[in-house]
Amino acid sequence: MIRDYLGLDSGLMSRLLRSLEEEGLIETVANSEDARRRIVRLTESGRSEFRAYEALSNTQAQSFLARHRRPEELLRAMDIVASSLRRDHIILEEQDPRHEDARYCLSEYYGELARRFEKGFDVSLSRDPDAKDMIRPHGAFLVAISDGLPIGCVGLKGSGGEVAEIKRLWVAPSARGLGLAKHLMTAAETIARELSVKILRLDTNSALPEATQLYRGTGWNEIDRFNDDPYPDTFFEKRL
Repeated sequence: MIRDYLGLDSGLMSRLLRSLEEEGLIETVANSEDARRRIVRLTESGRSEFRAYEALSNTQAQSFLARHRRPEELLRAMDIVASSLRRDHIILEEQDPRHEDARYCLSEYYGELARRFEKGFDVSLSRDPDAKDMIRPHGAFLVAISDGLPIGCVGLKGSGGEVAEIKRLWVAPSARGLGLAKHLMTAAETIARELSVKILRLDTNSALPEATQLYRGTGWNEIDRFNDDPYPDTFFEKRL
C-alpha cells in the first residue's frame, strides 16, 4: 500500500526500506495473510525520529499561521484548495455502514445536525436505519474517499421491495463545492436501479437549505410526510 500511495516501483521501494532498516528505524515482518506482502513497523528509534520531524513540522506550520491575521480562515481556504486539486482522485467505495470510515462519516453527520438544528439532534430519537437495511441485497452505503480519508457518504435504505430511501447524505466542509453530494446521490440512484427499486424517498430539514436545493434541482418532487421521525420537516420522492 505504501508503494501504491507513493507511486514508486518495487525496486526503489525495496532500496528505501532496506536503507531505513539498516539505520534501525523500521522493522519488516511477513504478512501472515499474503506472502507477497510485508508489514513495516517503526522501531522505538524510528518513532523517536518521527516525533522529532513532527515537532519540527508543527513548529514551522505554527510560525507560518502566526503571521496571518485570521489563521482559521487560512486553514479553511487551504482545505478547499487541497480538495479542489484532489477532485479527480475522489473514489466512491461501497462499505458496510459499520466500517470505520462509514462510522466516522456518520459521526460527523450527526455532529453537524446537532449544531445546525435549533433543538439539536439525538440519533436515538430519529428513525436511524439498521445496518442490514443499507447492505445488499436490500440497500447500500457509499463512502467518498480522498487520499485514503473519508470525506462524504450516503446511504440507500431498502427492504427488498420497489420503494427505498436515501439516508445520511453528508460531505465534509473541506470538500463542499466540488459537486460531490450530487455525485453521491447519482451513484446511490444507480445502485437503486440495480436493486430494482422503482421509487426513492428521502426526508430533510429546512435548516439544511443546500440539501433542499440539491434535491429540487435533480428531479425530486416534494410530497407529504411519510414517517414519524421528529426531525425532518420536508419530504421528497423520485421515480426511477
